[in-house]
Amino acid sequence: MPSLTNKRILITRTRHQASDLAAQLEALGATPVLIPTIEIISPTTYAPLDAALSQLDSYDWLLFTSANAVEVFHQRRNSQTATTPGVPYPDSRTWAFTRPRKPFPRIAVIGPATAKAVQSIGLTVDLVPPHYIAESLAESLLPETPGRSFLLVRATEARDHLPEILTAAGATVTIAEAYRNQIPTESIPALQRLFSNAPNYPDAITFTSASTARNLIALLETANLTLPPNITLASIGPITSQTLRDLGHEPTVEAPEPTIPALIHALATYWS
Repeated sequence: MPSLTNKRILITRTRHQASDLAAQLEALGATPVLIPTIEIISPTTYAPLDAALSQLDSYDWLLFTSANAVEVFHQRRNSQTATTPGVPYPDSRTWAFTRPRKPFPRIAVIGPATAKAVQSIGLTVDLVPPHYIAESLAESLLPETPGRSFLLVRATEARDHLPEILTAAGATVTIAEAYRNQIPTESIPALQRLFSNAPNYPDAITFTSASTARNLIALLETANLTLPPNITLASIGPITSQTLRDLGHEPTVEAPEPTIPALIHALATYWS
């Protein structure tokens, strides 16, 4: 892969997700600048998710559109199981062996990162769409849809394309919110230092979701700053790219598939 030597690249992911992207960029010679524009917090209530988990065997399919949703699902499932008398507390190594004996739903995920998260908690992924976006996931699930029940575990702010398509095709879809995205206002001073003087500007900004794009612009506006021109804007995929356009910023680079390795490769190739 081409080098990213001496390139300063702003990473806008959540704090706990940024390290992997930063490490891969550093391996190519880049200098990552970590300023999160998104923070994961609890939903207003876990009641719908907990209710769905209590009758998990009633669903035909379990759907995840992010690794964050998988993590919260696992935590709430563990907590619920731990409070059931006579059922041992399961961890990521034993849960697969402590499931109820009723049929477990088949699992579909939006892409390889989410699949990896599912596998890490001891579960098997049954479907990954050919393109890692909600449209492709919906299309892949259509043959399974009529008369089936789906549990979609997701963020509060997620797009409704997937449940709308499945419902229109005859499915019953239950949406369980696992987390919310919040703008971390504590990032404002760091953004002010970064964007107040041209010599400090990064060479590129990576956007790994539509939320990171919206939130960066919102944070800059709060700080009375604007996104400077001539900075390379690297988008992870078409949904994020469209969000940037809606905000008035044309993405410079778009990954050929919405994965971190593809985003890094596209950025390195652009600069080669």
